[in-house]
Amino acid sequence: MSGVISTLRTQYPLGLLKNVVFTLWLLRYTTKAYRHLIGRGLIGSVKDIHAAVTRWAWGLLLKLPSSRKKIEAEIAGAKEQLEMKLVNYPQTLRRFETLPSSGLSENEVREELQALLSFSSKPWSEIQSGQVSGAVYHGGSDLSTLTSEAYSLFSLSNPLHPDIFPAVRKMEAEIVSMVLRLFNAPDGAGGAMTSGGTESILMAVKGAREMARVERRVREPEMIVPRTGHAAFDKAGHYFGVKVWHVDVDPITYKVNIADVRRLINPNTILLVGSAPNFPHGIIDDIAALSDLAVRYEIPLHVDCCLGSFIVPFLERAGFASEPFDFRLRGVTSISCDTHKYGFAPKGTSTILYRSHHLRQYQYFVSTDWPGGVYASPSIAGSRPGALLAGCWAAMVRVGEEGYLESCKEIVGAAKGVEAGLMEIDGIQIIGKPLVSVVAFTSTDLNIYEIGDELSKRGWHLNALQSPPALHIACTRLTVPVVDKLVQDVRDAVQALNEEGREKGSEGSMMALYGSGVTEMPDKSVVRRLATVFVDTLYKA
Repeated sequence: MSGVISTLRTQYPLGLLKNVVFTLWLLRYTTKAYRHLIGRGLIGSVKDIHAAVTRWAWGLLLKLPSSRKKIEAEIAGAKEQLEMKLVNYPQTLRRFETLPSSGLSENEVREELQALLSFSSKPWSEIQSGQVSGAVYHGGSDLSTLTSEAYSLFSLSNPLHPDIFPAVRKMEAEIVSMVLRLFNAPDGAGGAMTSGGTESILMAVKGAREMARVERRVREPEMIVPRTGHAAFDKAGHYFGVKVWHVDVDPITYKVNIADVRRLINPNTILLVGSAPNFPHGIIDDIAALSDLAVRYEIPLHVDCCLGSFIVPFLERAGFASEPFDFRLRGVTSISCDTHKYGFAPKGTSTILYRSHHLRQYQYFVSTDWPGGVYASPSIAGSRPGALLAGCWAAMVRVGEEGYLESCKEIVGAAKGVEAGLMEIDGIQIIGKPLVSVVAFTSTDLNIYEIGDELSKRGWHLNALQSPPALHIACTRLTVPVVDKLVQDVRDAVQALNEEGREKGSEGSMMALYGSGVTEMPDKSVVRRLATVFVDTLYKA
């Protein structure tokens, strides 16, 4: 053995090996730097370096004893406020932190359920008043009763066992088929159901990563996402080890900047992303231009239509302006669509659609060596609630095309009414040109979060946005009768703040964590900790 090592040292000096390793290391990071420079441009790269240095400096500053002490005090205060808001139960409400020694009677359980139903920061009647942005995608009380009946009938079913529950398999396949047709899928298209938009997006990213790994041998995958794209793409990047390039949107149209997307494409790019529409501002990206890039560079394109769901496909037929977004564009390879939003299905149902069965197979998980047998599942979950699928199927076949068309007319009509009314208020500015159900607005004169606080006093629950600061309302069928009230309340809120002499720089108490804590500090570690405290509080019994 020593002779072999001696021979290797003679023929391949250690210094040479070191040089080879160093050269490979230098080549790798020089290539990364070159791609970054090409993708971001010189000015963009300088801005990225400046931002990184600024974050580093702020991170050091926040680690100083004086800063840490202040931050800990603020986090403790925020935690106390959150617990007071979220865990402040009425004394009359029973707590169950351990199993009761003897089970409650059926009547006692019903009484507890009624008590829980009445326990809310907003009464259920107020939640259904139309003053809540999105959240409750109501298809009507009769439809809710019907979907509840379907849920009850299939409450014990599990799609993991199609041989035992063939009816659930049939319903799931038909749901996917109906949604595929809605988005003009070609022959040979396929899809699957998931627990929500986030899982649908996760599956699209996972599938694109696997396809690039298998077919193109990509080992350092990257995807290009509009800065307004859903946070689920960042979650997917975090979970699946995919680098996420965020691309700014045009400051006027708020559509993703196509030129910036083009510059960022490189051999490691596994996925392009567009929204139809995006969550923050309700703007449909230029999907046609993204499709052209996808075809030219042979890269998959995913369209996030979770929010647009059963609205965007009906825009043209409803008489509203629309833009190309679905499988009729050659470059579109996958689409995520939530059935539990404007499809009025029970919460916990969504779909991920693919141009072909071949693409869909990359999202599957298959284990062939498990002692329990061959295990294969289409998505993240193993066991799934067949009851939700039954409720979804019931909602879709009950509403039908004509029902969804009328719903589109009502909801988009309401959004147009909100947009037109807000445009008449001095100091209020609509963001972009929304075509669907979301209307985002900011203020040129006042702190928009102060306006949000005033609206909260008037019973409204709107979503707070950041970068730039704004508010939005996602219109639903419940919004239709209260459009005029919203416009008037915004007008009154602006007038009240003007009379108080509030300036744009004044602080509002409205936070933004998925719409609820905003900070402009370059280092987001404090915000991250506050968000963690918020999630921890959700599990405090």
